[in-house]
Amino acid sequence: MIQVTRLDGSELILNSDMIEFVEETPDTIVTLTDGKKVIVREDPDEVIRRIVAFRRRVIQPDIEEVKA
Repeated sequence: MIQVTRLDGSELILNSDMIEFVEETPDTIVTLTDGKKVIVREDPDEVIRRIVAFRRRVIQPDIEEVKA
């Protein structure tokens, strides 16, 4: 799950597994696998960074978190 910001400033949590593609036209549009589209403030590179960071946390959680 990643957090993004809609153009109106409201925050939205997206299931990153449902993202089909991200495009910039010039607004960033995230298209989900069900065909829904979300326009967000973040640029495509930032959306990708958030997806990668989320997947890293899922695949390789912090050792300190595992010990707790």
